[in-house]
Amino acid sequence: MEKEEILGHLRSAKAAHIKWVQKAKLLINGIDINEDAIPIDSTECKFGKWFYSDGQILNSLSNNPLECMQSIEGLHCSLHDKYLQIFRIYFSEDKKVGFFAKLFGLKRKKVLSEEETKNAKHHYAEIENISKDLLDEINRLERRLVAVSEEKIKALV
Repeated sequence: MEKEEILGHLRSAKAAHIKWVQKAKLLINGIDINEDAIPIDSTECKFGKWFYSDGQILNSLSNNPLECMQSIEGLHCSLHDKYLQIFRIYFSEDKKVGFFAKLFGLKRKKVLSEEETKNAKHHYAEIENISKDLLDEINRLERRLVAVSEEKIKALV
């Protein structure tokens, strides 16, 4: 893989993360979002898919400390943990649902209480803070990747 290709994949993963956070914000702001539109599992979102596949090559960059990738992974998992709290507020298992609802799983609560709304907004504020830290780490990783020569990148692949 060429350096520019790796950079492109990193930047696409970063953009996917930003979109994931924006979808969570839409949900918080009352826009009807399909429960599958915002993956809960950190390995199922586009950023996670990149991180746990192509992103792992960046562990070998000579100027990228191991702590960087560990920090990115920890922050990314924390985001999904916080989103799980929001998901549980907005989507619930309904004991009195029909066959198709049971077949397809959860359904969105129609009306949230004031307390549920407050909790969801609190969790989203935490997501924003964690996302800022994650983007800072990703940007540091990107700068390190830019600083590495093409020859060293080719040696990694």
